[in-house]
Amino acid sequence: MGDDYLVRIGKLIRDARQHRGWTQTQLAEALGTSQSAVNRIERGNQNISLEMIARIGEALDSEIVSLGYAGPMHLRVVGGRRLSGRIDVKTSKNACVALLCAALLNSGRTTLRRVARIEEVYRILEVLGSIGVRTRWLNDAGDLEIVPPARLDLDAMNTDAARRTRSVIMFLGPLLHRMDHFRIPYAGGCDLGTRTVQPHMTALRHFGLEVTATEGTYHAQVDRSVSPGRPIVLTERGDTVTENALLAAARHDGVTVIRNASSNYMVQDLCFFLEQLGVSVEGVGTTTLTVHGVAQIDRDVDYAPSEDPVEAMSLLAAAVVTESELTIRRVPVEFMEIELAVLEEMGLDTERSPEYPANNGRTRLIDLTVRPSKLRGPIDKIHPMPFPGLNIDNVPFFAAIAATAQGSTLIHDWVYDNRAIYLTDLNRLGADVKLLDPHRLLVEGPTRWRAAEMMCPPALRPAVVVLLAMMAAEGTSVLRNVYVINRGYEDLAERLNSVGAQIEIFRDI
Repeated sequence: MGDDYLVRIGKLIRDARQHRGWTQTQLAEALGTSQSAVNRIERGNQNISLEMIARIGEALDSEIVSLGYAGPMHLRVVGGRRLSGRIDVKTSKNACVALLCAALLNSGRTTLRRVARIEEVYRILEVLGSIGVRTRWLNDAGDLEIVPPARLDLDAMNTDAARRTRSVIMFLGPLLHRMDHFRIPYAGGCDLGTRTVQPHMTALRHFGLEVTATEGTYHAQVDRSVSPGRPIVLTERGDTVTENALLAAARHDGVTVIRNASSNYMVQDLCFFLEQLGVSVEGVGTTTLTVHGVAQIDRDVDYAPSEDPVEAMSLLAAAVVTESELTIRRVPVEFMEIELAVLEEMGLDTERSPEYPANNGRTRLIDLTVRPSKLRGPIDKIHPMPFPGLNIDNVPFFAAIAATAQGSTLIHDWVYDNRAIYLTDLNRLGADVKLLDPHRLLVEGPTRWRAAEMMCPPALRPAVVVLLAMMAAEGTSVLRNVYVINRGYEDLAERLNSVGAQIEIFRDI
């Protein structure tokens, strides 16, 4: 590897580390090397193997290089352009990931319609394929067929793919019914006992699952004599923990009551899918779910997940920050009602079509037209709440929207420890965003956006927010290393280009 490449790769590694908020010492600890070695790598003074580059990318949750391509993907954005026309919302990526995990419950053929073609889905498909599950795309529309083997080969699991998706945690619920002992890897930073993992273990313990974690692996053991003797009360009303409890309850031969359950969009889609498998779920849309499980499931099922309200919010925010008139079709309105109410209070001019059903027959959709509006800061702070409150994943988009509004907006992102910090990247594009503490931001508007070249934040929603701000900024901006966006959005740049944006995809290594 030439010296020039080493310097350029070192710069990418340094930028990815800084965006994650790590010191060189922290990265060194994750890699099992020294701080001085990391320093040499970042200055381009250390020979570095492709294996080490992959390990660094895994530790930083960032695609440093892409094997088989010229290098990591970047976006060049010519901003200041107005959007116009119509754009459709894609299916929910969070629902699709949950349904792929749920297919492990079924011995029959599962067909999922219009599955999101995103990196997160590809990683789960790679894991499923490695353990013997046969999957194939049926057409260009994204229909996907899943056929499990008689016996899963977990020893052959693609651990690299598994570590690149936090969704692999949702394998626990289905697998505990298939084998008494098994192992799955967990993503870096997802330590046993942390906020994101412990609620899963607490819930699944009711089904006899005990898990220990050593050297980046969950070691699971199932005691078949244990079953829920009373309602399961989730210690956190989280989406994935609710889904994991549902997946475990689906093949428990009896009645399971889950309290303090999430009623969010992806949970509802999972419930509708389980009903197709013959599992009765009462209380869908509420915080108490009663699951009538079945011990064996062997059905050929065909299911269409609904559209993604967070993508709908992304497209809405794109129209707002670029001062455009845009019609967003197939918006799951019941999961955006609080957001729309807040935006209308801020002065946003919208028009809604009559409601119509999604392809799952249950979710309510509308077509939403957004028009250029003079916005003002909201009276109350912007803060997320479990459904039916303002969606946790939609909070970052209010940072860009608030930056276009007249006055001050307080954003309280209380759920995540670090996400608010990444929204201060908007300052490099001309915004006035003050970080009050790790969870609170004060945004002053309106903003005169300016172009910039910068590294993509390592968090999905803040990364898209930065992209949208670049679309509003006169001139040419560059957003480097956008793998994280590809994890959650399908062909986002091309689709925004179809309604008037000018975004070029390029690679430079």
